[in-house]
Amino acid sequence: MYNNLQLATSQFNILVVDDTQATVNLLVGILTSHGYKVQSATNGQMALSTVQTHPPDLILLDIMLPHMNGYEVCRRLKASEQTRDIPVIFISALDEPWDKVKAFSNGGVDYIPKPFQTDEVVARINTHLTIRNLQKDLQQQVAELDAFAHTVAHDLKNPIGVITGFAGTLVDNYKKMSQDQQLESLQNIYQSGQKASNIVDELLLLASVNKEEILVEMLDMTGVVAQAQERLSFMIEKYQGEIVVPNGWPLARGYAPWVEAVWTNYLSNGLKYGGKPPRLELGATPYANNMIRFWVKDNGPGLAPEVQNTLFAEFIRFDEIRAQGHGLGLSIVRRIVEKLGGQVGIESNIDQGSEFYFTLPAVEAED
Repeated sequence: MYNNLQLATSQFNILVVDDTQATVNLLVGILTSHGYKVQSATNGQMALSTVQTHPPDLILLDIMLPHMNGYEVCRRLKASEQTRDIPVIFISALDEPWDKVKAFSNGGVDYIPKPFQTDEVVARINTHLTIRNLQKDLQQQVAELDAFAHTVAHDLKNPIGVITGFAGTLVDNYKKMSQDQQLESLQNIYQSGQKASNIVDELLLLASVNKEEILVEMLDMTGVVAQAQERLSFMIEKYQGEIVVPNGWPLARGYAPWVEAVWTNYLSNGLKYGGKPPRLELGATPYANNMIRFWVKDNGPGLAPEVQNTLFAEFIRFDEIRAQGHGLGLSIVRRIVEKLGGQVGIESNIDQGSEFYFTLPAVEAED
């Protein structure tokens, strides 16, 4: 982690706050030479203003500042929801135990006495930026897990409700029901069970995307697409869909089970929301940048721009905006394709259908 952070220091912005210009110049020089972006302030009020307009990733803060000392600056930063999580390292000529205790009690994460050693300053900055990044990752994961769990519960509730409702009707009234009525109830139970099973499959797929080590290799796209169609055979029959597949595919690299899941999501959405009956045309377009764009064109009503912008939303946003009807799948599709080195997207116009696409790296000649 330390080495990775060292290589990516240019993404971090550090604010140096000291009323001695020579110290500011020294710290700015040290940090700049290590690749950091650096801002500076010579008093507390200037520091607070800088933090509001250009929030840093970490602050090096002197204690003995004019008008407002470093303790008060840190207290104000920690009192604000917008700035409380920014790590503050006190750096001061005060070196009594009480000074250090006071620095930590006011919200500092570390204390470096002057005169300081360059290597020590850089090492402590790296350590606290690493900790902060880990905290951000954990917060993101917790928020995402909460949103994802809420979304899954919401999506499972409907099919499970249908299953229990029709099963209850059969239990209570099957002797009074005609064979047609019994068959209809069983068909509804079966279809809802399929929906619930698909959601579970998406959960398992997400787990594999987040954790599984995969082997990216040349794809047999003809076989991958055929397998996706086989998985959706019941939907193709239900919606009387027509799927037009090209005679051949350009060679791309990927992980077949994940790419099959992408096609399955795109095709199932096209069957559900395409025309009546749906007609889906599949194809691929090589790009000059050694990428291939794979696409599914439908004959549906098209989607407004504001809806298009929500379809591939991350779970934490998806839970709030709920891209109506398209479920969890497209959010997972985005993760799959990005992990394989590509991108996802949609082009759509009202009354002109939609084209869902994803890109993958092409197989190079030497492969």
